[in-house]
Amino acid sequence: MRTLLGVGMIALVVAIVAPLGYRSMQTPSGSTASPAPVTPSSAEAPEPAEPAESPQRKRSGPVGEADGVVPEGTTVFDDGVPAVAGLDAALRTALREAATDAAAYGIDIRVNSGWRSPAYQDRLLRDAIGKYGSEEEAARWVATAETSPHVSGDAVDLGESDATMWLAEHGAAYGLCPVYRNEPWHYELRTEAIGGRCPPMYADPTQDPRMQS
Repeated sequence: MRTLLGVGMIALVVAIVAPLGYRSMQTPSGSTASPAPVTPSSAEAPEPAEPAESPQRKRSGPVGEADGVVPEGTTVFDDGVPAVAGLDAALRTALREAATDAAAYGIDIRVNSGWRSPAYQDRLLRDAIGKYGSEEEAARWVATAETSPHVSGDAVDLGESDATMWLAEHGAAYGLCPVYRNEPWHYELRTEAIGGRCPPMYADPTQDPRMQS
């Protein structure tokens, strides 16, 4: 009798405890860890490189006094004018000596053109080509920037007509010589002429060996 009662009590305990143990083994609802949310990367994407600036095209603007354009009434004593200041020093000295002596005879030597920048010389050559219709004909009057003695400061165009006439007679004493027969106003320094005579003139610049380089 006691044995049956004991077995019954054990069965009753098992019946009560078993469901509780089964429930404790289950994972509570919602306790399953959800995957960590994917967060955007904190590293910013590199910004595209800015395009390099295109090089500026060189443009030739208008030429002016700084390029050798001569204001009206300029004399060989006007150091403030680049066309005069840019002349070779020996040429400028000879011009001033001649101008001082010419003034005693009422002769006023003016500078119509002296030193020129390459840009100014190029401009004059383009104008001459337009005027004379071809490079060949223009070359009789205007040299290139690479060969022009104006660009190097070794030539000067003088006026007025009475001044060039006076220099044609007396210029050799100062080493000042006309170089081209078609340009009686174009003078250069020829020191070997001092005390003697100027060398023979070329018909025009195309006959000058210096223009062939």
